[in-house]
Amino acid sequence: MRLIIYHVNQDDPKKCTARKMERFGLAKIVKRIDRVPRKAIILNPSAKTIFSRLDREISLRFGIVAVDCSWKEVDEVFLRLSKFPNQRSLPFLVPVNPINFGRPPKLSTLEAFIACLYILGEDDLVNNLSRLYKWSPHFLEMNRELLDMYRDSKNPEEILRNLEDFF
Repeated sequence: MRLIIYHVNQDDPKKCTARKMERFGLAKIVKRIDRVPRKAIILNPSAKTIFSRLDREISLRFGIVAVDCSWKEVDEVFLRLSKFPNQRSLPFLVPVNPINFGRPPKLSTLEAFIACLYILGEDDLVNNLSRLYKWSPHFLEMNRELLDMYRDSKNPEEILRNLEDFF
């Protein structure tokens, strides 16, 4: 599974989960938009389609792209990516990263990848990513019930129905 990070250098390098993922060989950072695979899944918090296990084939074939940018600049950055066809948002999850703890939907790049891989059943990769920070295993603990529900849902519509029942 290719994990690609479109990195726009807007965050504090010392707190950047993307850089650490690349350092450990778990993801690849690209800094130019023309290096983002055209048919990959682009994680976009404003996308209308929710990421689900239906995205497995595209993810395996072309990869998953997370965008590492400041939440203050998110609209501007995603405007540049609007022509990419496979835009997906993640369903409701609670971040545990120290910067945005408890503020949905402000996941770190690491949390976004963990969520996607969990939904797709890529447990080995989830475990590898969860070892990068002391706080990252808590993301799974806090969101386990939701993540299990998303993994068990057949499609984005079922995720929405299950979320309505959950809340």
